[in-house]
Amino acid sequence: GSIYLPEELDGVVVAVLGLDNRPTAQAHFRVAGAPALGRLAAAARAASPAGAAAVTPPEGAETPALVPTGYSPRAIAAAYGFPTDVDGSGQTVAIIELGGGFRTNDLDTYFGALGLPTPTVEAVGVDGATNAPGADADGEVMLDIEVIGAVAVGATMAVYFGPNTTDGFYDAIAAAVHDNARRPSIMSISWGQAEAGWTASQLNAYDALFADAAVAGISVYVAAGDNGATDGDNDGGLHVDFPASSPSVVGCGGTTLTLIGTTITDEIVWNELSSDDGATGGGISSHFSTPAYQTSAGLPDEGRGVPDIAGNADPFTGYTVRVNGQNQVIGGTSAVAPLWAALTALANQRNGAPAGAPHARLYTTPTALRDITVGDNGGYSAATGWDACTGLGTPHGDLVIAAFAPVGGLPVSASGPAASATAASGPAASGTAASGPVASGPVVPPQAAPGRPGGPDVAESGTASNEFSW
Repeated sequence: GSIYLPEELDGVVVAVLGLDNRPTAQAHFRVAGAPALGRLAAAARAASPAGAAAVTPPEGAETPALVPTGYSPRAIAAAYGFPTDVDGSGQTVAIIELGGGFRTNDLDTYFGALGLPTPTVEAVGVDGATNAPGADADGEVMLDIEVIGAVAVGATMAVYFGPNTTDGFYDAIAAAVHDNARRPSIMSISWGQAEAGWTASQLNAYDALFADAAVAGISVYVAAGDNGATDGDNDGGLHVDFPASSPSVVGCGGTTLTLIGTTITDEIVWNELSSDDGATGGGISSHFSTPAYQTSAGLPDEGRGVPDIAGNADPFTGYTVRVNGQNQVIGGTSAVAPLWAALTALANQRNGAPAGAPHARLYTTPTALRDITVGDNGGYSAATGWDACTGLGTPHGDLVIAAFAPVGGLPVSASGPAASATAASGPAASGTAASGPVASGPVVPPQAAPGRPGGPDVAESGTASNEFSW
């Protein structure tokens, strides 16, 4: 039924969260190993790219007609021209997770095989959630950590585990935005659902929180979804995924990437819908208007266009990772958000300042990206310039870093003022921090730091404590 508030709170409370404890989002990763392979993946593998790894599907999975081919995140980063003279040192990347967990021995084994030290990873509990490996979402958690750690090994990762509810998701993001102890400058989110699954007030409350992140100089990357232009909605319409459709985040689409060594021989829109192996999300928001940075991008309709950028996402040309003692190939736009987060950690180190919300610089420097002009996502087709499949394209690493250099010594925020909104939500259980494999520490209450907006009033759902729990 309807929820009523006193008239004096009209215009103050943007959303009421926490009255619905159903899962609010899904992880946007895809595991290779389906019995039938899509036409694009089969064609990509026919070239038998040198240096690619054939990985055994996870135990219990049906054996595919062809063994999936995966690439090390470092090989993908090299193909995209990421620099090797910086490693992300001094940067903290916030990773938002709504389930699953990581195992220290898997991280040690994985990074050891790459000849790299295990990066610093800390689990941060929010609203009672913890690092809890043993669930299907482990694949998401490990993919995020291993992609970032392989590309930006010097960066610290703080993994914020929250409940998969509207208020749990919000609180996990808020905990990262207002974390005065760890102070992340980059955030990676690989969870979401179609805009139609959210209320208008929820969309507005989250968007205000992401605007706070932009003002705080935090670059936020969000997966655009893995179910093509419908985003998995069966109503016959086209839908974009949220939070990727928030104008204050960078929406991340997906491609099918073919490499020989670390040289790109082909790259097209990821679309394996014919074999039920997913496709990049993308389209036009039905809720958010066209932001200033997209007014000259040639969008097909009025509204926020998704995605902004892209990267390799096809699970059959995906990323070799280790999950629960097994090597797997995993793809999905879930891999693209941490890949760009890692690139931004390299940029922040080299540039000596956080990139902040990089939208305006991306859209005014299209030559920093590789334009993808072949393929479709079941609703939109790739084209020259921005399109609703891969956005502006995939990165030329060094050129992106140059574009991210601060203007006048300050990071640039996304267009439009950032509004701090109050979101009321129901009571939340007190959470604790779970120790990571290398570092652990106390969880600090989300109080506003100098230069950071918000504080406890950004999300009210109980009493603030010495843990991330509202």
